[in-house]
Amino acid sequence: MLRNIFIPIFFFIHLSIRSQDIHFSQYNASVLNLSPALTGFFDADYRFNAIFRKQWQAVPVPYTTISMSAEGKFNISKLKKYFSYGILFNNDKAGDAIYTMNQLYLSAAYLQKLKKDSSLLINIGFSIGYTNNTFNYNRMTFDSQFDGLQFNPSSSTNENFYRTSLHYWDINVGAALKYILNQKFYFVYAFNLMHINNPLVTYYANTTSRIDKKFSNYFMLHYPLNQKLFLLPEVLFIFQGKYKEMIPGAQLSYLINNLDDIYGRVGLYFRAKDALIIRIGLDYQSTSFGISYDFNTSPFVAATNSRGGFELYLIHLLKTKKQYLTKKKPCPVFL
Repeated sequence: MLRNIFIPIFFFIHLSIRSQDIHFSQYNASVLNLSPALTGFFDADYRFNAIFRKQWQAVPVPYTTISMSAEGKFNISKLKKYFSYGILFNNDKAGDAIYTMNQLYLSAAYLQKLKKDSSLLINIGFSIGYTNNTFNYNRMTFDSQFDGLQFNPSSSTNENFYRTSLHYWDINVGAALKYILNQKFYFVYAFNLMHINNPLVTYYANTTSRIDKKFSNYFMLHYPLNQKLFLLPEVLFIFQGKYKEMIPGAQLSYLINNLDDIYGRVGLYFRAKDALIIRIGLDYQSTSFGISYDFNTSPFVAATNSRGGFELYLIHLLKTKKQYLTKKKPCPVFL
């Protein structure tokens, strides 16, 4: 009985205090959640993205997260300026209280060539978003409703929430750098500063409970091992308040069919002190598909029985005109 009383409370507190932002194990499949600077940072004219996550299915009420985004870009030929824009929607539901977060972000970015041959690029991005959080108070239970022998739902909860729904505006900025040696060999680094305005998030009548600024660093290398096999190491560092998260890992990409441009991918990642992550993916021309599974390694394993989160994503690139990004860097010997 005590377990049924305290677990919903733990989930609610855990989500509110520690997990202020949604996250994905396949973070490279939801880049607008990483940094607005990654808006339009791809070799096509448009990008469409959808990702779904279901976490902790072993507990009474699993967490579910859905994210969808669309991006486009344009250039002003006379000025040789390149701009991109994007829209991002997130929906997250958690726990018995159905703690729900809906987010809508608009982002914009400016691309600058740092070398004439376009082998070195920097993208500077900005995003502004609106968030609405709600929870169902009637589905919650509290320790004060336990009379020592049994749970009594008619007992007072001794809680006085000022509201059960709130909303706030959020501002983020970032920068991304890409160094291209050739079409198959390149490096990407992205930096992001989120919650610049420290949004107020509280269900009580106070003005001190604010979201901490979040700093994130993302590194990715696309390295050819041979004509058909490629190594893709990645790492994501996140710092928010007194909390931090690190997710290193790597994927191997194999060229299955050169004529149809089909690649298969498999990867292994690790969220420090939390989960071991297995990834499998397939790239077919301009469409990418991937799945992952988290095996819980945190102290919460007692409740989850090592079962963590399942993710599924789909990305499609659309090209309508010739790209301004070079496919191959000129050899210095002939310059």
